[in-house]
Amino acid sequence: MIRQLAHVCFFTDQLDAMVAFYRGGLGFPVKFTLDTDDGELMGYYFDCGNTTFIEVFDQRLAVKQWGGQVQELVQGSQYKHFCLEVTGMAEVKAMLESRGIEVTNMKTGIDHSIQAWIKDPDGNAIELMEYTHASLQLRRPAPAA
Repeated sequence: MIRQLAHVCFFTDQLDAMVAFYRGGLGFPVKFTLDTDDGELMGYYFDCGNTTFIEVFDQRLAVKQWGGQVQELVQGSQYKHFCLEVTGMAEVKAMLESRGIEVTNMKTGIDHSIQAWIKDPDGNAIELMEYTHASLQLRRPAPAA
């Protein structure tokens, strides 16, 4: 079952400015950050409430981590995908495939959530994500010191 919008993802060449805007300007707290396999900070998850997030990734480090091509980013072109939270990923995958929608293989991401991908008719990427007991999105924040 598709539950809700899980997150929207942006790539950027100005990570510090984006963090200042979403955390400092809009007031969204950072739920967690993600590092590359080499330990470089590449992305932030901003908590928008009710397990809904805005992801912001340094484009060059994200490409280094996951592949793809570094692209010239012009204003308004940083949108990468949106994500739908699902329950029962295997059943959702089977249902979509029965409706003629191609679905990638399921895998566990570095955030410990199960994911698969589809595309709409215009080729827009849509991530399907099922949270697990280990998902970083569901961790309680550490108590303030």
